[in-house]
Amino acid sequence: MSGETQRQDVEGEFEGRLRGMLSETAYAMGPPPVPYGTIRRRGVVERRRRVAAVGAVLVTLAALPAGAYALGDGRHGRTGTAAPAPSASVPRGTSAASSGSSSGSPSASPSGPGRPATTGQLMDGITFGQAVNGLEKCLAYNTTGKHRMGSVDLGDAADYRIILAMHSTGDSNAPGDGVHVVAVKKDPVPKPVRLICTIEDGEAQGLNIAMGDDAPPDAGAVYPDANSGALYQQSFIDKGRWKLPFRWGIIGTVKPSVTKLTVSYGGGKGDTVVDHGWFVAYGTLHQQVTRAPHIKGYDAAGKLVYDSDQDKSYAKTLP
Repeated sequence: MSGETQRQDVEGEFEGRLRGMLSETAYAMGPPPVPYGTIRRRGVVERRRRVAAVGAVLVTLAALPAGAYALGDGRHGRTGTAAPAPSASVPRGTSAASSGSSSGSPSASPSGPGRPATTGQLMDGITFGQAVNGLEKCLAYNTTGKHRMGSVDLGDAADYRIILAMHSTGDSNAPGDGVHVVAVKKDPVPKPVRLICTIEDGEAQGLNIAMGDDAPPDAGAVYPDANSGALYQQSFIDKGRWKLPFRWGIIGTVKPSVTKLTVSYGGGKGDTVVDHGWFVAYGTLHQQVTRAPHIKGYDAAGKLVYDSDQDKSYAKTLP
């Protein structure tokens, strides 16, 4: 046997042993268990941060200018950028259980969209009929032409409860004032649905849809809606130059243990309501801000059960 043949046999034997060792080691040293819980929590945090950042640029699924919704006589017409009119005072911490009998609560409308728990949730002179009209236009907007969301069936206006209607302020990304109408499905089964509609000149111009529950199993007693930045922000393009005074709002879900909330924004306190498992807060901003609304939730004993400053998934700083 030549030296060359002998060397090849040795190398072949060595290579075979090496492959076997690597194979055994790879089998024995399998990957560690995947920390699904940690990954999901981190994913929720990142998703909410991304949503908050994207929302400052384009929070509606259909990005069109938001202008004015004709009020009063039903005719279409653009309004100026005057300060929003003050709304009726809403008691802080109105519970879902007591909202139906509250003296400030509109009467029920079983055959159509549900009314908000208090009249104060219809702000800036917007009537319930006008809010319903806006909701109907947004649902039609979802089913026609280029705005259709594929096979998504959002149902009828009667399936929803209106929890907020408020003035919207135009900015560099979406010039022109208008109206926001926020509605949620009365029945969250098989899955909850939340709509944020933008109305301009009596027509729907934008619709943000949230379907399902994105709250992680370990979510706090209060879970702010990641897309409600549309209600309390102007475009990041105008950072430091927001139009003031500015009507703002924020929404989210609460657990039954929460009976009272406080929300502060830009040094001022907002009005808050708990409405059938949703919280609604709103106010008027009079100064430039860099931080998102600060939310606190309390139980019936007055114990603090939620603080947005301690919520890792809540975007505390504005884009």
